[in-house]
Amino acid sequence: MSQELIAAKRYAKALFEIARENKLIAEFEQQLNLVVAVLKENTDLNKIIKHPGIGSKVKSDLIQQIFGSSVSEPVLNTIQLLIERRREETLEAFAQMYSKIANEALGQASAIVYSPVQLTDAELSSIASTFSKLTGKQIRVESVLDKSLLGGIQVRIGDRLYDGSLSGKLQRLQKTLNQSQAL
Repeated sequence: MSQELIAAKRYAKALFEIARENKLIAEFEQQLNLVVAVLKENTDLNKIIKHPGIGSKVKSDLIQQIFGSSVSEPVLNTIQLLIERRREETLEAFAQMYSKIANEALGQASAIVYSPVQLTDAELSSIASTFSKLTGKQIRVESVLDKSLLGGIQVRIGDRLYDGSLSGKLQRLQKTLNQSQAL
């Protein structure tokens, strides 16, 4: 694990402890996701925050102006601390690490469902229910349209990929046939 990821994890653990003490785990996660989403959507802001030639005071003030009213003080202070310590490049990794720690503590997992067509809420709910039983965790589902899939779905939970796509099934069939021919 790189030094940047190690640092991001350390900050995420520290913020998580504050969140747990104040019973604000999910709220802090939502706030971090908001900050990351805004930075992703606004490329100019992202460039300013990550630009090495712009001072940390200017960046911190900018973060305060933009997020001061929508983000709690501990989250804002942690982000400003990252900026002050010249670790603004780790903001996204920091938010991801926080989510991972929070999900583990709350018995939750995030699933990304890849499909060739837009899935209905009922289908996503069914997928969440199925994988909740499989993992023993409450599953939060995010749907991603993937036109490269011919049919079926792929579900990624953490580092694990459950491949129910047509191409995945064909690959498994080919592997089985190749193994039976070798015998």
